[in-house]
Amino acid sequence: MAEIGAIILAAGRSTRFSKDAQEATKLVAVLRGKPLVRHVAEAALRSVARPIVVVTGHRRAEVEAALQGLDLSFAINPDYAAGLSSSLKRGVAALPTASAGALILLGDMPLVSSALIDRLIAAFVHAADVAPQNPLAAAPRRGGVRGNPVLLSRALFPAVAKLDGDRGARALIDSIGKRLVECDVEDEAPLIDIDTKEALRGLELD
Repeated sequence: MAEIGAIILAAGRSTRFSKDAQEATKLVAVLRGKPLVRHVAEAALRSVARPIVVVTGHRRAEVEAALQGLDLSFAINPDYAAGLSSSLKRGVAALPTASAGALILLGDMPLVSSALIDRLIAAFVHAADVAPQNPLAAAPRRGGVRGNPVLLSRALFPAVAKLDGDRGARALIDSIGKRLVECDVEDEAPLIDIDTKEALRGLELD
């Protein structure tokens, strides 16, 4: 099977959640006994994706401490304030040349499972085996709505390098048409992120 790396984007300022520059990033907020970002990292580590790269920036020391002891590496993004694209570029650049693609995970989506990650990778690899020039990306879809994480082929890495501002993988996926592999899923995990403290409390109660 082609080697697909995983990039966890964990550098942002999470202003909607904290509303205070002095407050800890939401990524270390605790859900069911673990920091949000650790839920994501452990799911990635249970999957077939390798290597796992975590992009850090804002409150870097706290995020890295929340991931202590896990078999992953860090890519530091000093330009995190420039927007999501800066972190995506750092993550892609940190992957080895052997990686055929990158699974892009958001650090505030703790319900994403290793099974979903593996399903996206398997769908992408299968499509590439059937039509090697065809797939450029893979993404989950729930009820007709596309979610996260998304998988980007190495063929898209040059386009990633040209992104700017707060644009991420969605800007690329929207442009590739039928070269996107979509996986219909039954649960809501690909659509659930934690943007506010109310959302975190609601998930804790579920």
